[in-house]
Amino acid sequence: MAVHDFSEELIQQGIELAQTKNSETYSPYSHFAVSAALYLNDRGLFVPGVNIENRSFGGTICAERAALASAISNFGSKDFGFLVLYTEHEPLTPPCGICRQVLAEFCGPEFPVIMVNHKGQRRDMLFSELFPLPFDEF
Repeated sequence: MAVHDFSEELIQQGIELAQTKNSETYSPYSHFAVSAALYLNDRGLFVPGVNIENRSFGGTICAERAALASAISNFGSKDFGFLVLYTEHEPLTPPCGICRQVLAEFCGPEFPVIMVNHKGQRRDMLFSELFPLPFDEF
């Protein structure tokens, strides 16, 4: 059963963009390159993001948050369709906890997250499966 209604052609465009951008990460400390492609429904385009590490690990920006920040700052868009994450590692890499919480601010439970790697392994999940209990009230 599909977890989204996006065409496979569109998903493949996102995968190809994320894969291409993977060589642009800055990950000299962990050597764990992650790239993302965030689809903007209202613009009909993808915004890429890559992880950018820092010696002070708390200053590291993950690919997911880089894409989200770029979408908002460059396009004013918060109408996100789906997210593709690409790594050259096994097993497939889901968003970290901080990214899940940040995504929860903008993405509903039905938001698709598509994880892929260099071996062509892929898993499509709903955001609610990745993060069933976000902190969303205070």
